[in-house]
Amino acid sequence: MPILYDSPEQLADAVIARVGKHVVLGLPLGLGKANHVANALFARAVSESSISLCIFTGLTLEKPHGKSELQRRFLEPLSQRIFDGYPDLSYALALHAGTLPPNIQIDEFFFEAGTRLNVAVSQRNHICANYTHVLGYLFERGVNVVAQLVAKRVYAGETRLSLSCNPDITLDLLARRRKGEAEFLFVGQVNSELPFMPGDADLPASEFDLVLDSPNTDFRLFAPPREPIELAEYAAGLHAAGCVADGGTLQLGIGSAGDAVVQALILRHTHNAEFRHMLAALPAPERAPAALTETAPFAQGVHGVSEMLVEGFLALREAGILTREIDGTVLAAAFFLGSRAFYRALREMPQAELAKLRMTAVSFVNEIYGNELSKRAARVKARFINNAMMATVLGDVVSDGLEDGKIVSGVGGQYNFVAQAFALDGARSIIMLPATRTVAGRTTSNIRWSYGHVTVPRHLRDIVVTEYGIADLRGKPDRRVIAAMLEIADSRFQNELLAHAKAAGKIESEYEFPPQCRENTPERIEHALRPFRERGLLPRFPFGTDFTPEEQRLLPALALLRASSRAKLAQLALRGFLASPDSPQIQQALARMRLDKTSRPSEHFYAHLLRGALAAVGTTFDPRHARA
Repeated sequence: MPILYDSPEQLADAVIARVGKHVVLGLPLGLGKANHVANALFARAVSESSISLCIFTGLTLEKPHGKSELQRRFLEPLSQRIFDGYPDLSYALALHAGTLPPNIQIDEFFFEAGTRLNVAVSQRNHICANYTHVLGYLFERGVNVVAQLVAKRVYAGETRLSLSCNPDITLDLLARRRKGEAEFLFVGQVNSELPFMPGDADLPASEFDLVLDSPNTDFRLFAPPREPIELAEYAAGLHAAGCVADGGTLQLGIGSAGDAVVQALILRHTHNAEFRHMLAALPAPERAPAALTETAPFAQGVHGVSEMLVEGFLALREAGILTREIDGTVLAAAFFLGSRAFYRALREMPQAELAKLRMTAVSFVNEIYGNELSKRAARVKARFINNAMMATVLGDVVSDGLEDGKIVSGVGGQYNFVAQAFALDGARSIIMLPATRTVAGRTTSNIRWSYGHVTVPRHLRDIVVTEYGIADLRGKPDRRVIAAMLEIADSRFQNELLAHAKAAGKIESEYEFPPQCRENTPERIEHALRPFRERGLLPRFPFGTDFTPEEQRLLPALALLRASSRAKLAQLALRGFLASPDSPQIQQALARMRLDKTSRPSEHFYAHLLRGALAAVGTTFDPRHARA
């Protein structure tokens, strides 16, 4: 049985006594980090330079902090309310402060999007890796301690510990240790909020060497709020939902794009006539592939095989869509992260229902190797839906980094699923991306002629979806690929992209856009879907939200400010200055931002700016714009 501790400092002493002063600590991706254990080992290494500490992990979760004054005013109260009680990871604070000691190294294979762009040491120590390759890299580094957050249950006098949110790499690590192929100290930290997931994640306490279990180290789980879904995302989600085969297999990515697909699938199943009307109202290329226009309700349902158990799968289950069972389960996933309501739903779910959600190794989910015949038989008509930042007209996908070498997030499992889509009969990879982005008044196309960084190369091009339709690229010659990508690009950039293609001789000089693709504009999306939003079919938060009504009102206004040029900001400030007396809603929004009682000139300016933005979003705000 494991040795129990109620002090992380004493546990850290025990770790060093067992493995020595060269500690290679593996921490799970995302939610499953044993924060107090990691912090205690970090503190020991800071105070004693003879200790060498290397931490290997991914997706370090950090409380949000705004960069601008208005962002800070919005995020600080939100962070205090939603993330109160979550212990910061000391190594992350040191990375941002530039105070990491030379005897400590942090290697990460996946960043929370954008959080490490300006942290030089993180950029230098980033590990470019498929999720399924992380196991091998851990062993190459000589991992000798693995520390993980766990859920505890005592049944019939036996203590069981669940890997819960992160069996992903740990199950395979333990399997190698049982075979004598690896030697490391396995440390658990018990958390009372963590759902106890059964099945593969459910382990006897004897698997652990040391366990930290104390009310003093219990904490609220990291729970990011759901993002709002704008109409352009819904447009892309509706197109993607029409590609999902009844009786098939589904993988979903995190964030508002994935939520848009989920809501679209639910509408397809429960409001089928309206779903079809929405699709008919949207712009779409003339040559939409017949095999990717499945619009009927689900008779057989789908089975989930997803790297991440996203909250949307629970909504699909409730709607009667996630129903296709394989070996008594409706879904297999490797990790989860979500809102507080999501964790509560898992904790309160009846055991028989919870057992249908299989949390297991990422090697099972992200690969077809190992039990390949059974995986092939189960993963029929698979649709692997993931997000990207950009794509080229020749089908390269850019998801993790920029052409100057900086990493935004990481490869994760995206390449794994693209490869699966080609390895499985009848499977398809679907990459979703917004056609444009707008920052500081400058709108650029996310569909490029070329780009100096690639996550998924063009020889694996498959399906790309924007708000303007579907481009089916698999097996097509370059000329047809270019035409298909141009037809789902924003019309403001189509001519420039076409000129590049003609200059390179990759498309005939006489090619012209089909008439239905010449009006790929945000206004057309707005005109097509606004009536359905007003009827409540396309809400910004279809699955609930942690944002207050005032915060929900502020989100599009702050997004507008972020997207605006300096000239536009000046116009908004003037509009706010000349505005009539504030409505109760604007008064409440200003109070939420602590701008209802201003004294300094800067506060007066921010109040006018926010008034102008709040007034503008009701009439002129473009839902394409980046969120706050």
